[in-house]
Amino acid sequence: MTTDEGSRVSLRRLLHRFTASEAEIEAQELRRESAESGGTPAGQCMRGQLVSVTGRLRTVVYTPRINLPTLEADLYDGSDVVTLVWLGRRHIAGIEPGRHLTARGRVAVRDERKVIYNPYYELESPK
Repeated sequence: MTTDEGSRVSLRRLLHRFTASEAEIEAQELRRESAESGGTPAGQCMRGQLVSVTGRLRTVVYTPRINLPTLEADLYDGSDVVTLVWLGRRHIAGIEPGRHLTARGRVAVRDERKVIYNPYYELESPK
């Protein structure tokens, strides 16, 4: 790459940072972090596939059910959302909106959404 090409690429990135929405910039950053972790992008996860997905928790909801309570969290990696479902749990320390984590498990599809039941997870240190 020549110096002119390099400066054009840098200028293009700078302009993108100024014109992109905050959500676009966040998604791009999450995709970069996910790629660095070596995980599978959520947008590429398929039913039945064993995956490792890294991202940020958007929502965490406790669903009291008569026979089996569940804790559900939407993990966003910049490409798509995977819902993490812990069966029989009301609360898990550290599982809260805004927290970064890596989840591993087998992808299922429920109501046209990607879901991992009882995932193995590793919390990232707060930034």
